[in-house]
Amino acid sequence: MMRGNFRYSSALLLATVGATALSSAALAQNAPAATDNLSTGANQPATEIIVTATRRAQSLQDVPMSINVATGEQIERLKIFDIKDVQQLAPGLELRNDNGRANSATLRGVTFDPDQGTGPAVDLYFNEVPVDAQTAFTAIYDIDQIEVLRGPQGALRGRTAPSGAITIRTRRPNLNTIEGFIQGTATEDDGYNVQGGVSLPIVQDKIAIRAAMLVDGNRLNQVRNITRGDRSRSRTESARLSVAFQPAEGFDINVMYQYLNADNRLYPQVFGAGNPAIGNPPVGLDDRFTLAEGRSRFLNHSHLVTLDAKYDFGPVTLAFIGGHQETLLTQYGERDPGNAVAGYAATQVVRSPYNVDTAELRLSSNNEGFFNWTAGVFHTIQTGTTTVDEPLDFLVSFPGVPAPVFIAPLTGRIDIPAVAKTWSFAGSVRLQPTDQLTFEAAGRYTIDSVVQSAAIDIPGVGVLPIIDDNTKAHPFTGMASLTYEVSRDLTVYASYGRSFRRSTAGVGIPQNISADLAISRPERSDNFEVGFKTAFFDRRLSLDVSAFYQKFDNYISRFTGIATDQGTNIDVTGDGIPDGVYVGPPDGGIDTTADYNYNGDATVKGIEATIAGRPTDFWDFSVSMSYVKARYKNALLPCTTVDPVTGLPVVIPNPAFGGVNNVSYCNRSSRIADVPDFSLTANSEVRFGSGPVQPFIRGLITYRPSVFSERQDFRYPSRELINLFVGLRGEENKWEVSAFVRNLLNQNRITNIGITNSRILASDDPSVVYDSGYRVVNLTNPREFGISGTFRF
Repeated sequence: MMRGNFRYSSALLLATVGATALSSAALAQNAPAATDNLSTGANQPATEIIVTATRRAQSLQDVPMSINVATGEQIERLKIFDIKDVQQLAPGLELRNDNGRANSATLRGVTFDPDQGTGPAVDLYFNEVPVDAQTAFTAIYDIDQIEVLRGPQGALRGRTAPSGAITIRTRRPNLNTIEGFIQGTATEDDGYNVQGGVSLPIVQDKIAIRAAMLVDGNRLNQVRNITRGDRSRSRTESARLSVAFQPAEGFDINVMYQYLNADNRLYPQVFGAGNPAIGNPPVGLDDRFTLAEGRSRFLNHSHLVTLDAKYDFGPVTLAFIGGHQETLLTQYGERDPGNAVAGYAATQVVRSPYNVDTAELRLSSNNEGFFNWTAGVFHTIQTGTTTVDEPLDFLVSFPGVPAPVFIAPLTGRIDIPAVAKTWSFAGSVRLQPTDQLTFEAAGRYTIDSVVQSAAIDIPGVGVLPIIDDNTKAHPFTGMASLTYEVSRDLTVYASYGRSFRRSTAGVGIPQNISADLAISRPERSDNFEVGFKTAFFDRRLSLDVSAFYQKFDNYISRFTGIATDQGTNIDVTGDGIPDGVYVGPPDGGIDTTADYNYNGDATVKGIEATIAGRPTDFWDFSVSMSYVKARYKNALLPCTTVDPVTGLPVVIPNPAFGGVNNVSYCNRSSRIADVPDFSLTANSEVRFGSGPVQPFIRGLITYRPSVFSERQDFRYPSRELINLFVGLRGEENKWEVSAFVRNLLNQNRITNIGITNSRILASDDPSVVYDSGYRVVNLTNPREFGISGTFRF
């Protein structure tokens, strides 16, 4: 009876993964010059921190926005080998990958699910070229600087994002001097990281090259597969070649090519009482086990080219930024991580090749006085066809039998060709009526379109169309800021920013559902921010504070595992068996669970602050905090409701939909992301003596309070992560050796958890559930000791 329904549900799963393929295709906040604490040694003058947050080089003290900055030396000394570890240094930033497949970023309480098919909440730029999270998160080495820009982005860069952007800038060749470094790190849990870079002038002051490389390996989440007899493991290899060409004064060309190959075998961790009837034993959190029989492997093979060229004509400067990315993501995902059905490896295989081309042309004035301006055009296009293969085995249940019988094993294939294009036109003006007062405004008009269509081919059934998405948007976004320099050591500012994310058609949604579930509405947000940046005691101590309020109209989020009533399942073929084709209004039954993109109004308000200093030449410190309250505003959102008597999901009629609704809806004024309101980071270094060999001790602390998740019905525990480093450093930072420990307190904290136990439903009767007895979880990594050495020349 359920034959057609099962095949259709499997098609939904395949389509959702295809959509993901398209969408995925110490920081010292505003620290003053005197607190570039990890960049200078004892008795050395501090250097001013220069950022490019506003697309021009400025002192961090003068930028009218909240920014976090990490220099390359800070990244190397804190042993940050994964971009996701940058969150340890920026309060309120959360970078994560819960399933090995989809990377995402959360900032200022606003989250993003790559399966949404929309733009991210936090955008990523590599040498000012927009890149996907899969590329940016995988390898980090030979970095010049990382900047975390807080607040809406949609005027100064080509793509719009409501919460912020992360810009990554690699080191460029030195036109005058041979220089470089090499760093090696090893840990007790078979982790290793070897990276280095060297600059070589070819023609003095004219042409130079820089070569860099990385080899990295580790145990990822430290999970051991007791069924397959192996464990999670990662190996990443990358190489980069950069060329700097300066043929004439005012004419600069920088080209970078990066090769990346990553192989991650990431098993999902499970824990729970198990299920003795099928031989699943109890598993604790500290065991770090999985029982999955299938493979969980993720391969990333990528080529990335960036080009930055500019020519100074005197009155104006013409700049071009271009990029080309070719990526192939191959993913093997286990659909039965808890081994609810023994002897059954439900492995899904996704192959996502895509090409991305980006070009931006900007013309800016070089006036010294009152008025300056910029004008630019931006274009990007992403193309690719995702293919998905998944077993669609028909699992038949029998009363009293703890495992189903396999009948009619099938493999379905879906091909999803997709094209995403963006054109945008931008301009800005900057007015400086006095030396102390600056006003800046910028606007961007965007033409955004996404076209994708697909069908699934099931042997014996035929080709079924399941996706038809053609979405267009023409938003206008912008910003304005007013900055006043009260004194050399005190700057105050006020700013406004507007962002936009286009609507998205639901991919992999059930048939015969209401339009509000099928297509989301576009999202707009307006952000207002005020702040000040001040320094004391000859800039040895700084205090920076910002407060903001952001209003979202139709904030887009994703709601997973929603019980759905599709209406009446009819017989199309005439064989007396319903074929999974639904018609008519909801009939009171639950036909499937599905994931939906949905809108709800929301507000985000908060305060961010940093105090940083260098009380003596031998002691640096920085403490940053963030308090952000991000909540829905009486939003009516899809949810799963349960009958209190039977314990089974039901759909409750809602008067707002005339009592005829496919899913239940709940009024929410709760968090829009499962992150706490408050977070804090602190780092410090103490150096001893000023001789040719200098001992030091360095620490990094991250605090995240507990938070209750309404969606998961689970309270995530608090986390107090401490990383400690001790070592020796040579004169002028030429060499350094250190020993370190990560997660000093050895806290095992759950960072993500499945809503229910991992289970498999019978194909002939979805009310028959084969339960593994385990929930899937993500944990913080255990305590790990390591040693590292760095040599610079």
